[in-house]
Amino acid sequence: MLILLTAFAAVGAHADTSPSVDDTLTAIREHGAVRLGHRLSSIPFSYLDEEGQVVGYSHELALKIVDAIRQRLGNPKLPVELVPITSGNRFRLIHKGEIDFECGSTTHNSERAKRVSFSNTIFVIGTRLLTRRDSGIADFNDLNAKRVVTTASTTSEHLLRQMKEERQIDLTLITARDHGESFLTLETGRADAFMLDDALLYGERAKSLRPADWVVTGTPRSFEAYGCMLRKGDQAMKKLIDDTLAQLMTSGEAERIYTRWFMQPIPPKQLNLNFPLSDSMRALFREPNDKPFQ
Repeated sequence: MLILLTAFAAVGAHADTSPSVDDTLTAIREHGAVRLGHRLSSIPFSYLDEEGQVVGYSHELALKIVDAIRQRLGNPKLPVELVPITSGNRFRLIHKGEIDFECGSTTHNSERAKRVSFSNTIFVIGTRLLTRRDSGIADFNDLNAKRVVTTASTTSEHLLRQMKEERQIDLTLITARDHGESFLTLETGRADAFMLDDALLYGERAKSLRPADWVVTGTPRSFEAYGCMLRKGDQAMKKLIDDTLAQLMTSGEAERIYTRWFMQPIPPKQLNLNFPLSDSMRALFREPNDKPFQ
């Protein structure tokens, strides 16, 4: 999974030594590789296929950004170190400089923006529920006395805790390490519903043994913007990422990438998520922006 480092001297020979290169770009040049954070099970955004290779919609966008970094630093063979991240450690890895940026399924909101920077939005989602088709659960008001699982350190966990604290719904909250473990909790009957971002729920449904047994349902409790995450205040790196994403979106390339991951068969089971491009995504592709929903 790791692309081996080249010698530092080889990188330095082609590097851009302009003073406009900011901290992350300088760190990449000096380290001799791009340290790219990726998720292990955020289907179809960033995950491992049947051969253990990192794939997905967000990951494909991230590799386009890597190409832009290579061009900026004048090193077309600059390697990539793929660093697995989780919901729980992604912010720490950014802060410590163990990853240079990540593109996965990280929500950009105002609170998080106090600690890190975010790129232009790469995806717009709604938080909904995944449940058995015959569960009798159609919306959030059906969750009273039910067990609801979600992935730890996600905005869905925050929303569920808020519902409990404000006594909107009397539910039992279960948290899991990652999205795959959350779905396993649901699939094995230890939870009645799984709350998460709708696109991720479609991904978990697609990789299940019997996708037809499961349904994504419920009025979204929130809309959220995914962005690539980078170190706080690094304007040079943010501009490079934003410019790359804007070009992909306005040229039509981002929509082609979207179609490949959301409207065609994908690994590991070659199932089609059948998740059409939303009006919100069409508007984003026309006018790229980095505005959070909250």
